[in-house]
Amino acid sequence: MTPTEVFSISSMIAMPMWILMILFPNWKATRFLIDFKIIPIALSVLYAIYIFLAIQIGGMMDFGSLSSVMKLFTEENAVLAGWVHYLAFDLLVGMWMLDQNKGLRIHQLIMAPCLFSTFMLGPIGFLLFIIIKAFKQQQS
Repeated sequence: MTPTEVFSISSMIAMPMWILMILFPNWKATRFLIDFKIIPIALSVLYAIYIFLAIQIGGMMDFGSLSSVMKLFTEENAVLAGWVHYLAFDLLVGMWMLDQNKGLRIHQLIMAPCLFSTFMLGPIGFLLFIIIKAFKQQQS
């Protein structure tokens, strides 16, 4: 399997989970996948494989400077590992946000943009959720 194929598969694994979390956050299947973190675990296994492959090809990874990180991301397996890292961690943040919302009870129409932003822009969606969470907690 080529890194390009793995890139597509990893994205296709994450996308349905985001759709479930945005449109059907309380559905039993969605809750099961969130509670057991099945998709992030699968992505983590994929990440471990590609980090191992990147180390085998390019040696130990140097994150000590911007130029060394830029050089690292010229290696296809390292870029793929980085992409899967984003997918897994953004998904975990989205799942955490839904778990937090069990107690907060923020309406899903407000949660949906937070989740979508986390899916597309990671930290911006997280920041949006934290701001809304703070306002919601002040009202309580």
